[in-house]
Amino acid sequence: MFACRPAPVQVNYLGYAGTLGQNYWDYILADRFVIPEEGRGDYAEQVVYLPDTFMVTDGSRKISAHTPSREEAGLPDRGLVFCCFNNTFKITPNIFDVWMRLLREVEGSVLWLLAANTDAPNNLRREAEARGVAADRLIFAPRVELSEDYLARIRLADLFLDTLYYNAHATASDALWAGVPILTCSGTTFAGRVAGSLLRTVGLPELITPSLPDYEALALKLARDPVLLGSLRRKLADHREIYPLFDTERCTRHIEAAYTTMWERSQRGEPPQSFAVAPVDPRKH
Repeated sequence: MFACRPAPVQVNYLGYAGTLGQNYWDYILADRFVIPEEGRGDYAEQVVYLPDTFMVTDGSRKISAHTPSREEAGLPDRGLVFCCFNNTFKITPNIFDVWMRLLREVEGSVLWLLAANTDAPNNLRREAEARGVAADRLIFAPRVELSEDYLARIRLADLFLDTLYYNAHATASDALWAGVPILTCSGTTFAGRVAGSLLRTVGLPELITPSLPDYEALALKLARDPVLLGSLRRKLADHREIYPLFDTERCTRHIEAAYTTMWERSQRGEPPQSFAVAPVDPRKH
């Protein structure tokens, strides 16, 4: 369909986290973290840089007033709760190795995962046992019907552990909105840099690590230092209201400005060209 050029301007945005590899799409919306300047040559599309994060969020999402107890969520009464609610196909052996070492190092801790399908729990528990971790230290959360209940349940986690090659995207936004810090390891592709983009935009760049050894070391430090972890949680709560990650109107204005520039270039008969969108003037916001 896109090869037939049904529209004068065609944009790759949000549906696919990377280049589509053809000139059917004129532009890709990004930010300077998910596509660093030196990476522009890897994209068939012209890169349009939004000033905050490329990923629009909804700052009006409701969170249930009732946070379930640990018992209601199937979690132990005590112990640190690492979580990762990414789809299980994002879990690769090297990141799972790190997680299992963390469970061995942090006594009483558990790893809370998404019960995405019927096979994942048995397969991952078997892999945990192969790495010297008891199967019952992996706890699987079933899907819930209402988004506000899902967001309230996330609050029970102490630290969200991201996956490497394909980061948390919507799930990262969910966790940050619910107030749970995310630890990420940034990869080299768009899909592997999204959580870092969100953390940067909510003012928590210290939770972005450049390598798996750094990721593991920081996870262990946070797990062993409840004061530090608590301070990050309070910082996130404060930043949620004042940093641009959840400012939906601001992001909307930036995207509209991008589309306007694209359209005006098209109307003048000019070819697509990479450009950066100027930040919204806070005095007019």
